[in-house]
Amino acid sequence: MSYMEMYEKWLQDENFDKRTREELEAIKDNETEIRERFYADLEFGTGGLRGILGAGINRMNIYTVRKATQGLANFIIKQGGESKGVAIAYDSRRMSPEFANEAAVVLNANGIKAYVFESLRPTPMLSFAVRELGCIAGIVVTASHNPPEYNGYKVYWEDGAQVSSPKDIEIINEVKEVEFSSIKTMDLEKAKMQGLYIIIGKEIDDKYNETLKKLVVNPEIIMEQGNDVKIVYTPLHGTGNIPARRILKDVGFNNVYVVKEQELPDGEFPTVSYPNPEDIKAFELGIKLANQVDADLILATDPDADRLGVLVKDRAGEYIPLTGNMTGILIADYIISQKSMAGVMPTNGALIKTIVSTNMADSVANYYNVDLIEVLTGFKYIGEQIKIFEQTGNRTYLFGFEESYGCLIGTHARDKDAIVATMAVCEVAAYYKSKGITLWEAMISLYEKYGYFKESLQSITLKGIEGIEKINEILEQLRKEIPETVGQYKVIKARDYKNNTIKDMLTGNIEETGLPETVKGSSVEDSNNKNNDLTEAVMSLINKMI
Repeated sequence: MSYMEMYEKWLQDENFDKRTREELEAIKDNETEIRERFYADLEFGTGGLRGILGAGINRMNIYTVRKATQGLANFIIKQGGESKGVAIAYDSRRMSPEFANEAAVVLNANGIKAYVFESLRPTPMLSFAVRELGCIAGIVVTASHNPPEYNGYKVYWEDGAQVSSPKDIEIINEVKEVEFSSIKTMDLEKAKMQGLYIIIGKEIDDKYNETLKKLVVNPEIIMEQGNDVKIVYTPLHGTGNIPARRILKDVGFNNVYVVKEQELPDGEFPTVSYPNPEDIKAFELGIKLANQVDADLILATDPDADRLGVLVKDRAGEYIPLTGNMTGILIADYIISQKSMAGVMPTNGALIKTIVSTNMADSVANYYNVDLIEVLTGFKYIGEQIKIFEQTGNRTYLFGFEESYGCLIGTHARDKDAIVATMAVCEVAAYYKSKGITLWEAMISLYEKYGYFKESLQSITLKGIEGIEKINEILEQLRKEIPETVGQYKVIKARDYKNNTIKDMLTGNIEETGLPETVKGSSVEDSNNKNNDLTEAVMSLINKMI
């Protein structure tokens, strides 16, 4: 069926509500917009759905959410897990509560209980709830740090991690088979009366908070410094406000100043261009408040509170942003060094990072003689390793992080957790304050200890059908013609994670990456990856290809 035929079907079919059909009627003379909305189904990928809100098969709406949930329900039933139920959480975005309820009643209509949070909650709390309640799966409605016009839908399995292979592909195939006419649903109030729709809240919050408190490494340091460390915090209109402030207060940090303009949940994110703690612009109000109160550090969590951004004050009084790699290394070194000093380091300890994260982690692991495990991009692969550790007993999880501002202390969740990271960063700041140095000075001292690893991030957004085509074209071009140089740097190896190859550009030898296949792209390595000039050279190469 062509995109125009599919558009006409939605326009005429009374199974789609009046508001949806009116929205589609309004674009009848805009073929480009019709094509964008109907040229393909909104892809249910290995992490779930994410897309622009609106009517159409390539948009986030109640119908695409229902279809995804019916596919998930079909898979759960085939797995014999329907008696365990599914936990559901949602963030502050447009339509998040509505999508959560739609998902719940589809599950209910299929005989599967839904444990739905009473109000918005962070993604890591969903991961925690799945395991705490013994659910077969979990759903969180969020589009993380995307602009306001987006929303999304992520699926977790019973271990609390996002669904991994082969279950992710099996669920995708189930969703693809679902026709809109075959979706089951039921009345919300009827579902509640039948005990299928169950509201959860405080009991999970309390258990989660108590679990996090046990992850403090040096409570005596917080007791000593908790009244002196000044913290500015912003939830960026998202879900982090209550749980982040609660854990900081409970462990002993009493000077926490919240950015009032960004305190309350708001899916429009009115004070930022987009709510991304990687973007220094998101910190403008935080920096203003920090200067007023003379804060030691500024913290920002993204809307679903799984990623944390950090700014730290130097001796000159300037607030310097830490990258996700820097924050990860500060926490990793602190946890591992303190365990070593206390004589409680497990003999089989392991530090985990993703393939795009800093090689400084390798140096930390080598220094403390712990295993360094590298996984594909995506925190679910870190969660997968934690499950393997528990099943085999071969290793003990110490810490895991990725460069995109996500990390996990402890194994209470199986996804990145900005709430526990907030607690940990403040503890690290308190520790170094007790030594008379700032977090920035601590970071410099780690560079002096392990070597300097320079990094920079630059993003290019290619939207719509043309954007997808251009991205695929670039990747295929890189595979066919691997550049011998990038700027002034000679390429020594080229890794292709889709084709599972590492090519030695000097000898022509090809070996396997040792990692699972991924649909993501290729990467090139140079002989001096610590120099920031390489970033400019890479971006120059990509811009030419665009």
